[in-house]
Amino acid sequence: MGFRPAILVVFLAMLFTTACGHGAAGDEEAARPSGSSKNGNTVTVATSVAARRDLSKSLTVTGELIPFQEVEVMSKVAGYVERIVVDVGDSLKQGQLIATLEVPEMKDDVTRAAASYQRFRAEVARSRQEVQRAKAQQRMTKLTYDRLADVQKAQPGLVAQQEVDDAQGRNQIAEAQVAAAESALAVAEEQIKVTEAERTKAETLMRYTRVTAPFDGVVTKRYANNGAMIQSGVGSQTQAMPLVRLSQHSRLRLILPVPESAAGMIERGSTVEVLVPSLNRTFKGTVTRTTNQVDTATRTMHTELDIPNPNGQLIPGMYAEVSLVLAGSANTLAVPLNAIVGTDAKKAVLVVNSQGVVENRPVTTGLETADFVEVRRGVSEGEQVVVGGRSQLRAGQKVQTKVTP
Repeated sequence: MGFRPAILVVFLAMLFTTACGHGAAGDEEAARPSGSSKNGNTVTVATSVAARRDLSKSLTVTGELIPFQEVEVMSKVAGYVERIVVDVGDSLKQGQLIATLEVPEMKDDVTRAAASYQRFRAEVARSRQEVQRAKAQQRMTKLTYDRLADVQKAQPGLVAQQEVDDAQGRNQIAEAQVAAAESALAVAEEQIKVTEAERTKAETLMRYTRVTAPFDGVVTKRYANNGAMIQSGVGSQTQAMPLVRLSQHSRLRLILPVPESAAGMIERGSTVEVLVPSLNRTFKGTVTRTTNQVDTATRTMHTELDIPNPNGQLIPGMYAEVSLVLAGSANTLAVPLNAIVGTDAKKAVLVVNSQGVVENRPVTTGLETADFVEVRRGVSEGEQVVVGGRSQLRAGQKVQTKVTP
């Protein structure tokens, strides 16, 4: 039984040796860098090729489509609706009849104004004839006076002085009558202008009983029916009721609140793509108007786009998304955004040269998008830049590259 302790000691020694062997192998495997082989220390890193691209920086803004024009059509005169000929959904052309009003007293005003105009036209004609008669009479009296005056000068004493004086007096009276007739004619001509203006006003008000469309549009609401009393939209002291609401849908406005950071980059006249999610379609739009002022409450700038809608596919009230191009650069050298390391003041990339050695390159960058950044200095076209696993790399290290799409 003396040999058993010796066997136990040998067994424990063998077990300890095996455990130590496994621990050393595990420590060696853990110490090897990721991607390295057991025969060396070469690391495989993900890279991307610096290439030329068309870069653009854009901003997506959401807005609501509204009619290009919208107005509640009012009546310019008070009266009863004799007939309304449109309803909701009707498409109207500019000048097309909407409703007619009944205003009986206005017809009397037109008749009275027309009669006054004709009366003063006759007065003007009579005054002109009176002027002609007075001028003819004045010519006769002047001729008589001139003859008597000439005879008296040629043969003094042949004509009595009293007769010459009487002829001179009659001539002066005739001249005064001409002046009076001409004044009466001027008064009559001014009066006819007044009556003509009154007649024109009465006829204009009479035409206002026909309410027409101010522009091409669609009736979106009807307020009145036949027989309703409508107040004048311009002279009534009470709240006047409109006849209909008219909206122009052939062209729409898209109101966008552009953030302050992008307000200075908006260009009028630029064409943009407008996505309408409810229709899952894009339309062309033009940046037409901006306030050129940032709202201090919202820190945004009011910007409007005009969107043609000839087929009526777009409906006011729909939401639309616009991608506004703020800056762009064509055929410029760019690398992925995640290849850049460092701060704005000191940026760099890790470049793997043709010998597979890592180089730390300071770079000067330009336009930055969501995925790429323009490189103006520091990297050449076709060079590979590291886009992943940079923390385990150092300049001068030998690596293997795996180009990512």
